[in-house]
Amino acid sequence: MTDREFADFLFPDVKDISYYEEKYAPRNLKEGAIVTRCAPSPTGFVHMGSLYQGFIAKQMARQTGGVLFLRIEDTDQKREVENGVDGIVKDFMEYGITFDEGYGMGGNYGPYLQSERGEIYKAYVKYLVSKGYAYPCFCSPEEIDENRKIQEATKERIGYYGRWSTCRNLTKEEAVERIKKGDPYIMRLKSQGDFNKKHFYHDAIKGDLEYPENDLDHVILKSDGLPTYHFAHAVDDHLMHTTHVIRGDEWVSSLPVHLELFHLLGFETPQYAHIAPLTKKDEETGNIRKLSKRKDPELAVSYYHEAGIPVGAVNLFLATIANSSFEEWYLQNQDKSYEDFTFTFDKMPIGGSLFDLEKLESVSKIYFSKLSAKQVYEETLDYTKEYDPSFSKLLEKYKDYTIALLNIEREIERPRKDIGSYKDVKKEFWYMYDELFNEKDNPYEEVTKDYAKEDLKAYFETVYDEKDDQETWFSKIKDFASSHGYAVNRKEYKENPESFKGQVSDFCEMIRVMATTKTISPNLYDILQLLGKERLMQRLNLFLK
Repeated sequence: MTDREFADFLFPDVKDISYYEEKYAPRNLKEGAIVTRCAPSPTGFVHMGSLYQGFIAKQMARQTGGVLFLRIEDTDQKREVENGVDGIVKDFMEYGITFDEGYGMGGNYGPYLQSERGEIYKAYVKYLVSKGYAYPCFCSPEEIDENRKIQEATKERIGYYGRWSTCRNLTKEEAVERIKKGDPYIMRLKSQGDFNKKHFYHDAIKGDLEYPENDLDHVILKSDGLPTYHFAHAVDDHLMHTTHVIRGDEWVSSLPVHLELFHLLGFETPQYAHIAPLTKKDEETGNIRKLSKRKDPELAVSYYHEAGIPVGAVNLFLATIANSSFEEWYLQNQDKSYEDFTFTFDKMPIGGSLFDLEKLESVSKIYFSKLSAKQVYEETLDYTKEYDPSFSKLLEKYKDYTIALLNIEREIERPRKDIGSYKDVKKEFWYMYDELFNEKDNPYEEVTKDYAKEDLKAYFETVYDEKDDQETWFSKIKDFASSHGYAVNRKEYKENPESFKGQVSDFCEMIRVMATTKTISPNLYDILQLLGKERLMQRLNLFLK
C-alpha cells in the first residue's frame, strides 16, 4: 500500500488541499503590511497578558496598513465555558482592540472558529499522510502514561519519540487492520527531525534563538476529530496569510515543532515574535516573578473596571511597557496619543515586562490630567452608577459644581495630577460635598497641629470677601497675616523664627485645613469660591470648637 492509498483509506471523503489553497487566495496588501491575529481560547475572559498581546498586535497591524483578525481556538473542548467567546470579544472591544475581520464579524478567510474548520484540518493531515509525514497511533492514555513514568525513572527525555513511538513502526497494513477492527486512534506527526542537531531562528523580538530540531511525534488530530493547537495554528495561519505570529514567550519551547510543521506542509513560515511575560515584584520574597492567575488579581481586566482605572490609562501603560522608547517620546509629545507612536519589535523587552501598579497609577494620573473636566465628570458618573450609587447621586445633583471643581488647575500648562482613578474623585474631593462632610462626627479629628484659631476667626469676620479676585484676596491675606504676627518674607522668618507665629503660608494652611480638613488641595482661592462664604462660616464654627 502506497502512502497515497493509505491517505485515501484514512480520509476517503476529504477534499484535496488544492481546493483550500485556491479558496483562500493571498491578501492584496501593500508590501510590509502586517497580518496578525488574536487567537484566544473561549475561557470567558481576557487576562492582562492576552490584552497586552492584543494591544501590540493591533498597533503593528494598524501602523503598517495591515490586518488584525480574531480567531477563536476552541479545539480544547474541556476549557470552553458557556458564552465564553462573547465575554472575550466584549473585553477586547472595550479596550479598543478592534478587528478588521474574524469571529462574529465575518471575512474572506473564515470560519474563524476552529471547531468549524474540521474538514480543512483533515485535508492537511491527509496531505501529510500522503507524503509519509503522519500516521495513526493506537496507544492508549494508560500506555502513554506508563512510558512517561519509565522515562522519568530512567531520567530520559519525556515524550513520544524514537523507541518510545511504538505505533510509528506499524506497517500500513497493520494499521488498516486495526482500524477495520474498530480500534480507537489518533493521528501523529511523523517527525523528520534529529534532536541532536541545532538550528537558529531569528525571533522578531528576542533575536537569534538556538534550538534542537523537533523529533517528537506530536499529536496533530485527536480522537474526536479536532486538531491540536500545534497543527491547527499552522494550517490556519497559512490559509489566513498571517505574516506575524505575536504571542507570549511561553510558546518559545513549541517553536521547533511549529517550524517543522510549516516545513513539512510546504508552507511559508510566518515571522514569530515572542512577547516577554508580564512580571511583578513578589511582596513576600522580593523576587521578580510572572503574574499569576492564582495570586494576582490585577491579571484580570475586571480588576481595572472595579478599581476605576480608565481604559485609556491602561492602554497608555501598555504602550509604556511595550516599547522602551515610548515614554521619552510621549513626554516630548504631550499633545499626541500613543496611537501616533510607531512601535517596533526591536524596542520591545526581551526579558520580563515589569507590570508595576504604582507605575500604572502614575501613568493614569497623566492620562486624567489631559482630559477635560467634563470628560472626567461623565466617566466618573458612569463608573459610580455601577460601583458607588450614593456618590453617583451627588454627582448628578451637583453636576455644574463638580465640573467646576474638577476644572481647578486643569486648563493650564502643568495641570494637577491628583486623580489616578474614578475612585479618586471621591477620595480626593469628598470634603467639597456637605453630605459627605457632615456625615462625619468630627471631620477634623485627624487634624493634630495646633493653629491660632482666633486669627482665623478674625480674618473671616473682618477681612474675607468672596467677591474679591484672587490677587486682591491674597493681598489681603498677606496684610492681615503680617499684622497678626506672621512673616511675609521667608528669609526674615528663617533668621528670626521665634519672633513670628509662622509664615503667610502657615496662615493659608490654616484656612485650607478649616475649609477642606487637608493640608494639600487644589488652588485654595478656587476652593473657597466654590464653597461660598455661608458654608465656610459653618465649617469655621465647627473648626473653632
